[in-house]
Amino acid sequence: MSARLHTLGNGVRVVCDPSAEHETFALSAVAGAGSRLEDAARGGWSHLLEHMVFKGAGARDARALVEDLESVGGNINAATGYERTSFQVRALKGHLPLAVEILGDLMLRPTLDPVELEREKGVIAQEIAEAADTPDDRVFDLAQGRAFADSALGRPILGTEASVGGATANALAAWRALLYAPDRIVVSAAGAVDEDELLAEVERAFGEAAPAASAAVQPAAFTGGAEVEQRLLEQAHLVFEWPGVSAMDPDAFAARIFAEALGGGMSSRLFQEAREKRGLAYNIDAFAESYADVGLFGVYAGAAAADAAALARLAAEQVRDLAERPTEAEVARGRVQMTSALFMARESLLARAEQGAAQVLVHGRLIGAAELRERIDAVDVDAVRRVGRRSLESARAATATLGPKRAGAAAEAFGRALFG
Repeated sequence: MSARLHTLGNGVRVVCDPSAEHETFALSAVAGAGSRLEDAARGGWSHLLEHMVFKGAGARDARALVEDLESVGGNINAATGYERTSFQVRALKGHLPLAVEILGDLMLRPTLDPVELEREKGVIAQEIAEAADTPDDRVFDLAQGRAFADSALGRPILGTEASVGGATANALAAWRALLYAPDRIVVSAAGAVDEDELLAEVERAFGEAAPAASAAVQPAAFTGGAEVEQRLLEQAHLVFEWPGVSAMDPDAFAARIFAEALGGGMSSRLFQEAREKRGLAYNIDAFAESYADVGLFGVYAGAAAADAAALARLAAEQVRDLAERPTEAEVARGRVQMTSALFMARESLLARAEQGAAQVLVHGRLIGAAELRERIDAVDVDAVRRVGRRSLESARAATATLGPKRAGAAAEAFGRALFG
């Protein structure tokens, strides 16, 4: 049976993707909003709220929320991103009502106790400090800040100690009503679920949520710039980014195949040229990120400081060459890798539930595996060349280097080599 989409009267959407051969199910309740809704003063509030709802919701305290699920073989998790906040449960067949009830309580009926809030601010402060102390986290934050300066998309999802510290219980409750408004929510289930039961339970747990005033996400634009942070490290951490395409762009699939050919695997250009042939990096890969209205391409590498500038120039050369001369073989390899990733993901019930929610939030509908495969197969050399050329039109790059002083030259070297 294929997945089906339903909409409750208050705007909550429900995806059911049943599978008779499974003895377990995955359930995701996803809000189509995250830290991109925040201004600087409320930076990190979406992530803070995700933490706080687990301190108590509905009739359960923090312990009961997890203990009740774990006592029936279930587990729960959550994540906050720039554009989505997701709560996920996996459990044995037969326990769907409990899972839906708990997710409804977390999103719509959290306690938000002021004493717990002050305690959790300290936990978040430790998380912020840990991210700052982790080089391959910190360097991405630096690059993101340069890519989308002066916008929520350029600020860390965790926020700052000052912005998180400004949250009060009442203000966070108002933020919850905005962030988890019913017309933003998709409840998606995959595996051992009955469609009628799912709809009835979601109506019971989410159906009384009142709509909230809408809040528009501020548009983002790729700004670019170089960021250098000196650290006494053995290795330099490097991120090079340049404009990509949005999730709704016709070239979104071509962008992913471009990134795959550039640095998506051991046969990719960057791995072969930078690591295998020249030994400039132990770890190097490329990626494509697509948001609602903008996107980016990027390269991450860890390298010796003495090799950082040479690696930056090589990466830029490979980007330019791929944008002009993609080969049939590497585009074909990118298509099959994308197809493989699609069907491997569908072997995970949680991935299926999350994929269904994401499709509804981004496209407003479900997209079946057959249609996705057709769109992947339609990407040819011309499409990859086109998206590569488009990405260089603005002549803007966002770069970040973290490590010894000598590595700092890589930040400017990438932009000069990429655009001349």
